Amino acid sequence: MKVNWATQPFRPLCQWLAPVLPVKVAGVSLGLLKATALDIAILAGHVLLYPSGIGQERRAAPLPAPLPAPDPAGPRLTPEEPAPRLPAQAGRRPPVVLLHGFIDNRSVFVLLRRSLAQHGRQHVESLNYSPLTCDIRTAAELLGRHLEEICARTGKERVDIVGHSLGGLIARYYVQCLGGDRRVRMLVTLGTPHTGTRVAPLANAHPIVRQMRPGSPVIEELSRPASDCRTRFVSFWSDFDPLMVPLEAARLDHPDLLTQNVRVSGIGHLALPVHPAVATGIRQALDASHIDARSGANPNDPAGSAGPSGLTVA
Repeated sequence: MKVNWATQPFRPLCQWLAPVLPVKVAGVSLGLLKATALDIAILAGHVLLYPSGIGQERRAAPLPAPLPAPDPAGPRLTPEEPAPRLPAQAGRRPPVVLLHGFIDNRSVFVLLRRSLAQHGRQHVESLNYSPLTCDIRTAAELLGRHLEEICARTGKERVDIVGHSLGGLIARYYVQCLGGDRRVRMLVTLGTPHTGTRVAPLANAHPIVRQMRPGSPVIEELSRPASDCRTRFVSFWSDFDPLMVPLEAARLDHPDLLTQNVRVSGIGHLALPVHPAVATGIRQALDASHIDARSGANPNDPAGSAGPSGLTVA
């Protein structure tokens, strides 16, 4: 399915740039310049929102158990009666957990979580990991503890995860290497360096950046066989993503995993968790997986999975 969208929230910026920029400037395409300008605009807005997402968000308290109807015959004592369990959160869909990228926080998902909530996702949570995190494995273990708490609190056995950039790699490590496929039904990644990225060699001073390089021990672990993995993967990757070198690093191609790659044309790395076209594609992917689960479709049959195959943002 091909989806064509206009960059509605950013149309004035693109219209302003179009007449003043040639089709190519020093060999750089106009599309890349527009995507870069859009990323710069998003970065400026995100800098303003960043302080609001530094702390962990408040967790919704479980709904209280309903009171039983009064007995006309009066109260009766039942020996060793078990305590009532808190009811599961309303809705049949699993909770959605949002995981941000490197040196970022949950504020990057303000628009995406609003979109998910407006279209029926009743339980959406954003998790922060420390900007001082230096190891993907440690962050994945922490994610696992968070998910256990969410499942216990909501009464759900599995969750869906949307991870941007490094967040997607942390979630994938948890799913593949720490047995997290029993808790994660679907993992959607946005601009995640699945095979490692060679961008900004000077950033190798940071340990977690070295783990995101091609051939790192973490990337090698993720390339190993994973025939028993039950999680479904959808990877959104952009052909204008300057942080993916090569661009195809954000594709997830693993012979043992049930994967779907969605190519996004016209926007860059920072726009992936913000743009309404991508938000629609994420909702389609999550809803398609939910329908497959209810209908009893074979989760290992790629032909049975719906959702977008490409997004063109023009």
